[in-house]
Amino acid sequence: MSLSEFALIKQYFSSVGGVEGVALGVGDDGAVLDISPDQQLVVSVDTLVAGVHFPQDAAPEDIAHRTLRVNLSDMAAMGADARWFTLALTLPQAEPDWLQAFSEALAEDAQHFGCALVGGDTTAGPLSISIQMMGTVSRGQALVRGGAQAGDGVYVTGTLGEGAAALQVFSPGCSYNDSQREVLLKRFYRPEPRLTVGRKLRGVASAAIDVSDGLLADLGHIAECSGLGAELQLQQVPVAPWLAEAVNPDQLQSWILSGGDDYELCFTVPESKQSLVDGMIHRGELLATRIGLMTSEPGIVCLDAEGQVQTVARKGYQHFN
Repeated sequence: MSLSEFALIKQYFSSVGGVEGVALGVGDDGAVLDISPDQQLVVSVDTLVAGVHFPQDAAPEDIAHRTLRVNLSDMAAMGADARWFTLALTLPQAEPDWLQAFSEALAEDAQHFGCALVGGDTTAGPLSISIQMMGTVSRGQALVRGGAQAGDGVYVTGTLGEGAAALQVFSPGCSYNDSQREVLLKRFYRPEPRLTVGRKLRGVASAAIDVSDGLLADLGHIAECSGLGAELQLQQVPVAPWLAEAVNPDQLQSWILSGGDDYELCFTVPESKQSLVDGMIHRGELLATRIGLMTSEPGIVCLDAEGQVQTVARKGYQHFN
């Protein structure tokens, strides 16, 4: 039985997430949300397209997890608490089984991360999903890209390279074993948005960004917005030991620096607060690694273990080449 647009929304998406702060949610011409005077609203939007951001034959639950989580990563980079989101869903056809699996996975993650679906749109066409994410942060506490100063330390959370490595799982002749494939598929479809880290960095980090287009490109955004450059110590960039053993060094370096899709946070810390951050890392309260230094000279300089400058040809992912 064919569903109308409004029946589709009511059946599958009317109750995704909670109701805290939602005066009026899904089903009207717009959402009405309660914001307290001492908070600011943080808004971001991302679109994922079949065949570009995920395989055409990806399972609907995998698509839902990936789409919501990469949007949540933007909230983490801003130090915001994720609260609400809208969903624009373009479908080749309204298949009940697909919609059921997609909406259940979306609801699972929405509940886990504490955000609620409050509206959106559906239309027919090639499969794509756009999520507009909204979060809150105490006034003046949002993390931004343009706040770094020369001398600030550069840090990154987690490990890098697995996001790019995961793309090889979808290529013919993939040589990963079953356990490696499982790790990479989880990293691709269920990246962990660093929301807790973002909250810890409020009032501590001078600038932050999530690593979606590659470390060099995204650190480059911080540098450009701050009117600075950076020195990057290549041997300090964290990588999973199994990945370092599985691929050749040149390929690994390319994935780490330019591959993207890691959704870790890259952030800068003033010298006066670096001991605080280093202490959090030492105590296991923050999974992060110091990888470099912001400089007054423009450009990103990559240094090897001997302090020699290394040339990196590809800087990061480009949507339009």
